[in-house]
Amino acid sequence: MSKKGKVLVAMSGGIDSTVTALMLHNEGYEVVGITMKTWDYASSGSSSKETGCCNLDSFNDARSAAVQNGFPHFILDIREEFGDFVIENFVEEYLAGRTPNPCVMCNTHIKWRALLKRADAMNCDFIATGHYANIHQHAKGRYFLSKGLDETKDQSYVLWGLQQDLLSRTILPLGNYHKTEIRQMALDFGYPELAKKSESYEICFVPDNDYRGFLKHRVEGLEEQVSGGWFVDKHGLKLGQHKGYPFYTIGQRKGLDIALGKPVYVTAIEPSTNTVVLGDEEDLQQSEMMVTKMNWQKYDSVEDEMKVLTKIRYKDKGALSSLYNVDGNISVRFYENVKSIAPGQSAVFYEGDDVIGGGVIQRGSYK
Repeated sequence: MSKKGKVLVAMSGGIDSTVTALMLHNEGYEVVGITMKTWDYASSGSSSKETGCCNLDSFNDARSAAVQNGFPHFILDIREEFGDFVIENFVEEYLAGRTPNPCVMCNTHIKWRALLKRADAMNCDFIATGHYANIHQHAKGRYFLSKGLDETKDQSYVLWGLQQDLLSRTILPLGNYHKTEIRQMALDFGYPELAKKSESYEICFVPDNDYRGFLKHRVEGLEEQVSGGWFVDKHGLKLGQHKGYPFYTIGQRKGLDIALGKPVYVTAIEPSTNTVVLGDEEDLQQSEMMVTKMNWQKYDSVEDEMKVLTKIRYKDKGALSSLYNVDGNISVRFYENVKSIAPGQSAVFYEGDDVIGGGVIQRGSYK
């Protein structure tokens, strides 16, 4: 038994998770590799070739690395768990006129819980992944995330939902490295092809990035049910018909198929009337939003008027704001207007580089 402990490493077959496993193995941990099958493309109705983390080549790459380095590897089929929660949430959110974030939901409710469950069954002390973020323990005992050193790869935003029991058992070895260093490590470990391997940024169950096609395949008769709704302006004036409210997202400009003589953007979606509101870019500016389904990390709660940096999407630089408690939810008031607040997306609150907590955007308010 290793003095450092036994760790279950999530291995997708990609460079980050493979280097994670090899780093921990070299550091003296007793490593067990596990690859989770979350989805198969046949279920999506796509004819595209499988790519990313859920294909046979990736499984083989992960197993090969484990065998070559002398530690065990298992494949875990969590398609049922994944589909019941992540897929259903994805569809339900679009049908409710919101824009879901399935990667956040998967990390929070499926992958980490599935890993911890199997880690306990295998008597593993820790679980580990190849995410670019860091975990710290507060002087008062709470565990929390902070941004990864490589800000271009930082993934703390998508991990805001991890609770204390998960954070306390998680190791994130890549948090203090840049991506270029990880590629060099892959070369040093003897995996030149892995070092060149491209990365997939697609949603794993929407292989061609066509979420509209996925919804049509998933919900029988959806296209007929929602077609013929109206584009309207902010005063309610009808501008033309659209293809169905679930097929549009807040801030969308391209693909509207309507000519108004100027660029227009989706500023609101109203499912009850199958209405999509269009406006100018300035109409996307908002000063406040309500956030629900909170998970706190660095602190177990926040005081009113706490000043934070709030990110409303993964690549967002963040905006200065103040937080206010409203019946267990959080009202966020921005110091300057922000653009394209999308209900259903995640809001994550930072104190410096540290994640205070996060939640799901319920709605925004115009200034």
